[in-house]
Amino acid sequence: MAEVLALIDYGAGNLHSVANALKAAGAPDVAVTADPEVVRAADRIVLPGVGSFKACAEGLWSIPGMVAAMTERVHVGGAPFLGICVGMQLLATRGLEHGVTEGLDWIAGEVRLIERTDPAIKIPHMGWNDVALGRNDPACGLVEPGEAYFLHSYHFAPEDGRTVAAMTDHGGGLVAAVGRDNVVGVQFHPEKSQAYGLSLLARFLEWKP
Repeated sequence: MAEVLALIDYGAGNLHSVANALKAAGAPDVAVTADPEVVRAADRIVLPGVGSFKACAEGLWSIPGMVAAMTERVHVGGAPFLGICVGMQLLATRGLEHGVTEGLDWIAGEVRLIERTDPAIKIPHMGWNDVALGRNDPACGLVEPGEAYFLHSYHFAPEDGRTVAAMTDHGGGLVAAVGRDNVVGVQFHPEKSQAYGLSLLARFLEWKP
């Protein structure tokens, strides 16, 4: 039986583009869903996200039982999990956009506004930029060096540097990817990153953490 990948629909993601990219990368069955029971039974889970941390968190928690289903399937069931953009930021303990908003707290840290250290640096961080691997590899080979498409004004600042899988440079170092056990998050958009993004999604579909 083909694996089922749950792409969580909580009103905060460009689901059509992500679903198409996953299918192009080789996913046999992408279930775009707001049903916790589908998530609880899924083989793999993807959490997209576009917009503010606060709006995305409120959208996710507004679905009864969704966070509990995600937590059970990922932390108890061991399903591989990929968070994209704000979906990655929601892994943090809290976000500071439009006040303090609690996150999933799967990877300790907070999501802060990118500091403008140089007047030439534009916020949001938008466009193509390098993805450079760190000393550790908490993503177990899932994230590779290359060039990806970013679009964000806030960045994930983890408490433990060992959870940082990759960095990028935009007037200073910004976290491009985080990882822990069977959980990985990427700040960039694989669905907009052409061959690099499809390659990452293909590796995720085969990933056995």
